[in-house]
Amino acid sequence: MKTTRILAVAVLAVAATGVALPAQAADDATVTVVHGIPGSTVDVYANGEELLADFEPGTVTDPVTLPAGQYDLKVTAANAGADGDAVVEANDVTVPAGANVSVVAHLTAEGEPALTPFVNDVSKVAAGQARLTVRHTAAAPAVDVRANGDAAFEGLTNPKEAKADLPAGTISADVTLAGTDTVAIGPTDVKLTEGTNTIVYAYGSAEDDSLALAVQTISGLHSSPGSVPAGSGGQAALATDLSRMALVGSAALVAGALVLVRRRPGTVRA
Repeated sequence: MKTTRILAVAVLAVAATGVALPAQAADDATVTVVHGIPGSTVDVYANGEELLADFEPGTVTDPVTLPAGQYDLKVTAANAGADGDAVVEANDVTVPAGANVSVVAHLTAEGEPALTPFVNDVSKVAAGQARLTVRHTAAAPAVDVRANGDAAFEGLTNPKEAKADLPAGTISADVTLAGTDTVAIGPTDVKLTEGTNTIVYAYGSAEDDSLALAVQTISGLHSSPGSVPAGSGGQAALATDLSRMALVGSAALVAGALVLVRRRPGTVRA
């Protein structure tokens, strides 16, 4: 099988949310790439070399650990070749050491292609808990995210995120236009496994009726169990906890960096 590589972008600054960078080798970064441009199967090039072929919408690459470095990035329509028109590109970008980021190829609120890096919160969660992160990367206005029918995150805009630590369990999630009951995406069941950060991406275009969800899961965030939180339990408690969480803006992004993978990654379909 032909050797392929993945290229993507992200440099970050940690905002007021206080997200800590994960412990890694000094020269390594961990990166996941998400394709959220509907109807656009793409190829990815670095320095004119094909790194990833036929990258389909709605896919999430496996996380990879990479050496830091500087590269050029170009994303084209599939089979357009290295000299084809760029869907989106970034030049002279750097892979930062010690970062855990997800890079999303998506549409802006106005429908233009973009590459947006997000800081992944890999801090520990309490015993019995899971983290839910929701990211708005769709060509759509502000939205509300509901859990089991109740508003969990309100007024989320592209390209912002919101997150909360919750009791582990399964929620029925949907996305509505902000301040309304008009469902734009879902409902769909989302499993929140103890000790994980489940990241849900809203992507696509409202105008083209192509809104959809992609899901990424980061595991290994367990805390050493001291005591498991008590409470009423069940889905009602989960929905109540969600409804009490305040919206958290990501605003932690300042520039871009690039990812290079020496093998074709597996993908997870959302």
